Parts: sequence; structure tokens; C-alpha cells
Amino acid sequence: MTTPLSSKSTARDVFSYLLMIIMLYVGVVSFITLLFQYVNVSFPDALDSWMMFSAGEIMRRAISALLIVWPVYVLMSWFIGKDLRADQTKQGLWVRKWLLYLTLFVASLTVIIDLITLVNTFLSGEITTRFILKVLVVLVVAVAVFAYYLWELRRDPSVRTKLPLHAAVATSVVIAGAIVASFIIVGSPAKQRAVRMDEQRVWDLQSIQNETLSYWIQKEALPATLQDLKDPFSGYDAPTDPLTGEPYVYTVKGDLEFEVCAVFETEVASDVQGTGAKPTMYYSYRDSSFDVWAHGMGMTCFSRTIDPELYDDQGGAIVP
Repeated sequence: MTTPLSSKSTARDVFSYLLMIIMLYVGVVSFITLLFQYVNVSFPDALDSWMMFSAGEIMRRAISALLIVWPVYVLMSWFIGKDLRADQTKQGLWVRKWLLYLTLFVASLTVIIDLITLVNTFLSGEITTRFILKVLVVLVVAVAVFAYYLWELRRDPSVRTKLPLHAAVATSVVIAGAIVASFIIVGSPAKQRAVRMDEQRVWDLQSIQNETLSYWIQKEALPATLQDLKDPFSGYDAPTDPLTGEPYVYTVKGDLEFEVCAVFETEVASDVQGTGAKPTMYYSYRDSSFDVWAHGMGMTCFSRTIDPELYDDQGGAIVP
């Protein structure tokens, strides 16, 4: 029996199904990643303080992906559904069956691995609230994907149903809720810009502090002003505030003591809920100097005292 022309996979069919499935995978991974970071922030662990360090950046990437790929996925699903209703023979397209069965395989494998991980962790006595929540997130999402596409493979396209519409609306509402909840944690774009400004201010103050120490090591005296740090040979010039362009406040307090100050737009404490986990999910610090640069909003000054016993004529380590 000759296969009808309409049941053959055209370039448009391959494009539609590939785009839909890829968007589905990216959307699911981004959604799970977003929920994972939400769990990490809601249930901080002192042993995983580095997660707080990167949670904000990971959340922003996941949100960015979801805002783009999920509408594309919903649109392509609608387009494919409309195409199936117009030509029911396309239900047997090889590209459709292969990609949907591949999705079932990936979802099944994910559920199996998730349950194995749960049992293994339980037997090792390392069950925590964070772990249970992450297992549930993966399990629920994988089972939902498996159930929906198993139904999609078995359904009769000639029978009208509103399930795809209801599924699209429900998942979109859940994803929108997760994004809104994440915005509460990572802050609005305006808040993020203020955070990045403050991050730059911290790096600038670190730079000034390190150059001041180097100046003292070489000359055994603190610079009187920031202008004294200017070095035409190395090209160093004391940085200024990234927003206003105003110089930072530098004050000599004694022979070995100085103070650097900046006006900050946000607040970064040195500890989260007494757990020891650092609240630096906004910050991309490259070292462990969290506490020494904790700051409030407005003018904040940092006093530094040089210990001459730590440095010799050859110089020494630069303090954070």
C-alpha cells in the first residue's frame, strides 16, 4: 500500500517537531534549574555556601531561557496540533514518532535515575529537606512530561479535546509563578543593575586597598591621597565611582591605618539566618572575602590597619 503524500515527513515537519522538542527540553531543564536554586536559597546549607554565591546568576539564566523558549514551545505545539487536525495521516510521521518516543525514553530514564538517587541517599543516611524537594521536582516534572506525551502518541487527532490547551495554560501559569517568585529573590532588573554597580564599587575599593598596601611596602608610608597611587609606568590610576564618576573617599587615620569609603545602593550582610551561608547570590566575588566587604546602603567605610610584621622589604601577600 502506497503511503499518502501527506503522511511523508516534509522539511517543514522535521523543522516543526525538532524545534518543539528542543524547546521542550531546554524549557524543562531551565524550569528544574530555577526550582533547584529556589530550594537552595530557601533552605541554605553552610556546607554549600558556594551555591548561594552562584544562585542569582543561575536563576537569571534560567529565567531568560524560560521567557524565550516556553512561548516558542507553546506556539509550535499549537501549530503542530492544528496541522494534525487538518491532516490526520500526519500522526504516523516518522519524525513525530521518533521524537515523541525519544521524549518518553528520556523522561523514563530521568524517573528511574531520580528514584535510584533517592534510595541510595536514603540508605546512606543523608536525606535532607533540600534533597527531598529536589527529588520531588525532578520526579513530578518527568512524570508529567511522560504522561502527556504518552497520551499524545495514543490520542485520536480526529477527536477534539481541550487537554493541550489546558496543559499549556496550566504549565504557563506554573512557570510564570516560578519566575515571579524568583524575581523576589534575585530582584528586578533595576535591582540587579544596582547590585552590579555595588559589586564594581567593592572591586574598586579592593584595588585601592591593595595598591595602598603596595605603596606602603615600597615607601614605608601611606599615600596622603589617592593621587599618590597614580603610576604612569604601570598605568594604574585610582578608580572612581562607576555611576557618578566621583572619586572614592580615602582617609589616612594613622601611620598604619587608613579608611576607604563608597556610597552603596544595596545591602549585603555577612551571614544568612545564622547558618554561615554567605548571602552573595548577587555577587560574583572571586575570593572568600565576604565578611570584610559587607556593607549597608549609603556611605559605608572600611578601616584597614597594616601589620608590619606580615610584610618585609620584599613585599608580602595582599590582604583581601
